[in-house]
Amino acid sequence: MDKSAVESQPDTVSHASVEGLSATVVVPVYNERESLRDLTKAIQEVALQSPEIASIEIVLVDDGSTDDSWSTLADIANRDPNVTAIRLRRNFGKATALDVGLRQANTDIVITMDADLQDDPREIPNFLTKIQQGYDVVSGWKVERQDRASKVLPSKLFNLVTALLTGVKLKDINCGFRPIGERFSI
Repeated sequence: MDKSAVESQPDTVSHASVEGLSATVVVPVYNERESLRDLTKAIQEVALQSPEIASIEIVLVDDGSTDDSWSTLADIANRDPNVTAIRLRRNFGKATALDVGLRQANTDIVITMDADLQDDPREIPNFLTKIQQGYDVVSGWKVERQDRASKVLPSKLFNLVTALLTGVKLKDINCGFRPIGERFSI
């Protein structure tokens, strides 16, 4: 897995301790069969080693994959009661897959991440720590992207223009690796 980093914008509102939170990790999946077992295992290992997390659920939403992702997801969910696999009948897009997954979450905090192993689950405790410290926005960003230049360059331009227009200075506004908690609207 590539390294991910946490970047935040400060806020003056203080939060209660995040120790012992229940968390749901929502992962939209599209043709990611090869990474699914490693991803779920890594998320579960982080949860076991993190005092910030009392319990964890994983919601994997197959967004109409054409590879063997669904059978892998179904097998993982059948073996682990903390994993839910949802299959969309066709490819509706990442936003719809996230929406479906977020609606399944019933925990203190939800963390969204991609299935391609570019988001490192070991960063999840760092997200929770930043929320505890009172940050209003906590977002991951890919330090070493594995995407083509045709995807990276427009993303960098979007981030630059958005930062100039809004004053929000995040390295990767498009990054889907982020926590959503009680102070964050879904």
